[in-house]
Amino acid sequence: MSRIGRRPIPIPKGVEVKIDGNLVTVKGPKGELKQEIHPDIGVKIEDSIIRVFVKNQTKKSKALHGLFNSLIWNMVKGVTEGFKKALEIVGVGYRAELKGRTIVLHLGYSNPINFELPAGIDAQVDRNKIVVMGIDKQLVGEVAAKIRRFRPPEPYKGKGIRYEGEVIIKKAGKGGGAK
Repeated sequence: MSRIGRRPIPIPKGVEVKIDGNLVTVKGPKGELKQEIHPDIGVKIEDSIIRVFVKNQTKKSKALHGLFNSLIWNMVKGVTEGFKKALEIVGVGYRAELKGRTIVLHLGYSNPINFELPAGIDAQVDRNKIVVMGIDKQLVGEVAAKIRRFRPPEPYKGKGIRYEGEVIIKKAGKGGGAK
């Protein structure tokens, strides 16, 4: 049995959890999230604690046990605290600005890149720092990855868009050999 799957999920005050067949709905102060659960996995609420259990002891259902526990854990955390992902822009002349729900990126290409934020995602932009925020952990990570993909950090000077705190291992240039 999965250790992560056995972990009980406490329901904080102000959070409402509904289980309707295979659909789990979590509603909290920041919003509402829904997740479809695999038929081999069961979810029950007892004493303000959510428990995830395996209905059929198959190899696949055992593998999904921890996954769905983590997904529900992230839903509860998302509607109470939310998630953030920070990106840094490194490079001379590289910058970003927020215009309404569009992030305009100047990344050394001939034209600026306009990135429209999807529903449920907010962003804060300070010239060389972008903070992506939302209640859905998967969507926050996906949007941050899409923004990073416009100009990933290159290995020689480290210019590009990187996650905050990401370490770029730099390669030696032309004169890399010892003389």
